[in-house]
Order: sequence, then C-alpha cells, then structure tokens
Amino acid sequence: MFGIYLKRELGRRKKAALVVALGLALGIALVITVNSVSAGMTQAQDKVLQSLYGLGTDMTVTKARTAPTANSSRGPAFEFDASSDEDEEQSSDRVMTQGGQALKSSLVAQVAEQKGVAAAIGALTLNVTKVDGSFTQGKAESSTGGQSQGQGMAPGGGTGSTAAPRVQGGGASFDVNSYSVAGVDVTDQDLGPLAGSKITSGTTFTAAQTDAAVAVVSASYAKEKSYKAGSAITISGTEYKVIGIATPESSESTTDVYLPLKQAQTLADAADQVTTIYVKATDSQQIDSVKAAIQKNISGTTVTTSADLAETVSGSLSTASNLATSVGRWLSIAVLAAAFLVAALLTSSAVSRRVREFGTLKALGWPSRRVTRQVVGESMVNGLLGGALGIALGLAAAYTVTAISPTLTARLGNTGGAGGGMGGGPGGGGPGGQSAGSTLEIALSAPVSLTTIALAVGLAVAGGLVAGAMGGWRASRMRPADALRSVS
Repeated sequence: MFGIYLKRELGRRKKAALVVALGLALGIALVITVNSVSAGMTQAQDKVLQSLYGLGTDMTVTKARTAPTANSSRGPAFEFDASSDEDEEQSSDRVMTQGGQALKSSLVAQVAEQKGVAAAIGALTLNVTKVDGSFTQGKAESSTGGQSQGQGMAPGGGTGSTAAPRVQGGGASFDVNSYSVAGVDVTDQDLGPLAGSKITSGTTFTAAQTDAAVAVVSASYAKEKSYKAGSAITISGTEYKVIGIATPESSESTTDVYLPLKQAQTLADAADQVTTIYVKATDSQQIDSVKAAIQKNISGTTVTTSADLAETVSGSLSTASNLATSVGRWLSIAVLAAAFLVAALLTSSAVSRRVREFGTLKALGWPSRRVTRQVVGESMVNGLLGGALGIALGLAAAYTVTAISPTLTARLGNTGGAGGGMGGGPGGGGPGGQSAGSTLEIALSAPVSLTTIALAVGLAVAGGLVAGAMGGWRASRMRPADALRSVS
C-alpha cells in the first residue's frame, strides 16, 4: 500500500518533485566539484613538494648559514694566467657548498637514532661556477709628430715630438656557466635528491660506486649541453663519465648533476660533511613529534617538514588553493543550505495544498505517524533523485576540469634562515638550493574519490530527511475537520 500510494503521488506531482530534486542536485554538484578541485590542488601541491623533497622524504635537517664577518666576506675568485703572448683558452671552476651551513656526517647517524625515524641519509649540495675563455693581448703603438714611430726623422733633419704609446686591440672574452651539483649517498637512493627522478637513459649509481668518477645528469641539463650516457663532463679538473640521464617524475629538476657523495665532498674540499639530512618517519602521523625530538636532541639544526615548505609556495596554485578551501567550501555550504531550505519550503507548501487529501486519510483511520511516513517517503525519493542528478553533474564538472587541465604556477620561496632556509633542500635543491624566484608549472586535475561520492549520497539523504521532516510535521497536525473546511 505504501509503495503504490507513493508511486501514484509522485507521478501526479512530477513538476514539483523535479524542482525539489534539481535544487538539491545543484547544491550536491557544487559540493562534489569543490571537493574534487580541492583534491586536485592538494595533488598539485604534493607534486611541487615532491620535486623538492623527493618521494618518501618527510622532513629535512639543515643548519642556517651564519652571517659572514667583515674580514671573511668574500665572493667567488678566479685566477688566470695572462702572461702568455699567444691566445690561449683558459678555464676555471669555482665550487661552493650551497644552502645551509655544512654539517658533520656523524649527525646523520644521530638523526637516524631518534625515536620515530625510519631512515636518514646525508647529501651535499654544491654550486659550480665555470668561467672559460681567452685573453687577447693588445699592441702598444706610439707616434711622432703625427706619424708612426717607424717613419724616423721629421723634415729638416730634426726629430718630432713623441706622443705617449697607446695599446691597440686586445681584450678578454669569457663565458660564465653556473650549475648545481648534488652529492648522493649511493647506498640508499630511495631517499634524497634522486628519489623523485627516474632514470630514462643509461643506469643509476650502484652501491659499489661510492667514490667512483661517474655522474648522473638531469634530462633538462643533458639536453642543454648535449650530454648522453657515455659522455664525459669535467668539473674542476676531474673528468666524470655520465652513466645515466634522470627525468623528474613530478616537475622540473632543481639539480643538474648528481655525483657520489664522496666525490662531491672531494670537489668542495668538504670531507665528511653534508648540507642536508633527509629523514623518513616511521609514521606520517607523527612527523611533528619527530621534528620536535630532533630539534631538542640535536641543537643548532633546523628541521623543515613538507607542511613548512607548503607555506612558502605562492603563485596562482596557492591563490586557487586558498579560494577552493575557503571561499569555495563556504560557497558550497551556503548553496547546499539554501537548497535544503528551498526543498523544505516547497515540500511544506505542497503539503498545505493537500489538506483535503491528508484530512480525508485521517478520517479513514490513518494515524499521524503514517501520514508523516508518507510525506517523508516522498521527500526521500526526491532527495535520492536529486543526489543522482547532483552526482552526474558533479562528475561532469570534475571531468571537464581534468580534460581542460588548466596550468597553475607555483612560485617557491625560502623558509628563512641566513642563506639556509631549508638549506640544500630536498630534491637536490630545495629553497636553499634554488633561487627564491624558481617557478614551476603544474597541470590541475579534479579527481573524484569514493569518499566524495559517499558524501554526496549522505547529503541527498539528509536533504530528503530535512524536507520530509518539515512537511511531515505539518501534515501530522492536520485534522479531518480541515478536509471538510477545504471543500467549497
């Protein structure tokens, strides 16, 4: 009886049912769209952080560089031999540690022993400035009485006045090339600078190559310099064989050349030193407590987590993320609340127009709870219909965003510290290892999870219950006499 009556009443009021369902559908579709776009923003931010941290890295340990004193402040210095009479190609490399202050390699073991730390490895970030070119010596020429010195005596047998000699020609032509180098612990490449890259040509380091003269080059730098597996690259007089080309899996690499850690330490004259310690926690939910333990037990260090780094990301990605998480969610809540209210008012209004019907049913013996159940049942069907339409509209909107894939920019800044910040940063660069103006481009997607679909179904049921509760309450208060008064 309940089902038959429900089907008949919904069939008689198709337009009213459709209006209620569409109102709920729009609210639910907006919630799905905002949630899916927010999930896409989170994924995009994760890609940015992975490009710096590398997969599996939860935090980094660095030490801020101290401010230089007046006597120690000194920029890069290059020395060339300019005494030769012949034009000669000359080259000089300046290798400097980059990011924060150097840490002792023994600190890596201390960090690994802290409670909650699953693994810790050290890395050394360097900046190499290469200057190469040649000098061209000029020729000194002097003139006498307006003629060249080689013309001898002036007319009349005397000598003319001799002008000061002048240097003609000569000069110098030098090219400056700066690139980044990361010293990698080849015994554990699942954590650290190479963790976020995939070897697309050649091979990666082996555990036996801890001090071998081999290198892995990033794909972008290899393309720029025409390197390939088997090529040779010379750094500060040492020749390294390129054994592989690394392509970042998330975004552009911040490191150009990867070397075994010992080789990088030798280049920088930084034996047993690292600039960054990469840390993986045993439980991602305990990252804050692990950070606090490291800072407490190892003084003078700066521990930076992905959450800290996320605060330094600016640009359209950050702006869009803030809009999605604040304005978008509040807007979806407001629209959803309005949809619930409209559904409740329309249901209540429909009940008031069915006074004769419900009064007659009560006169025939229907108790108030049965009348209420009937109204709630109709509202639940409207709510589920609205939920189905809303899910379809939300999925269509999310698919459209993914298909268009708008490009957002993420500008990476420093987390502070005198030249340190995160110091040598994850991914071989990090904020301390790359310029503060480094910009990445990320394609936005809008993934829809099962949790979002479940939320939509829950909202549809809730909308039906809210509308049915208001309409059912009003229907339950009707009396059989109300039906008689409504007869004209």
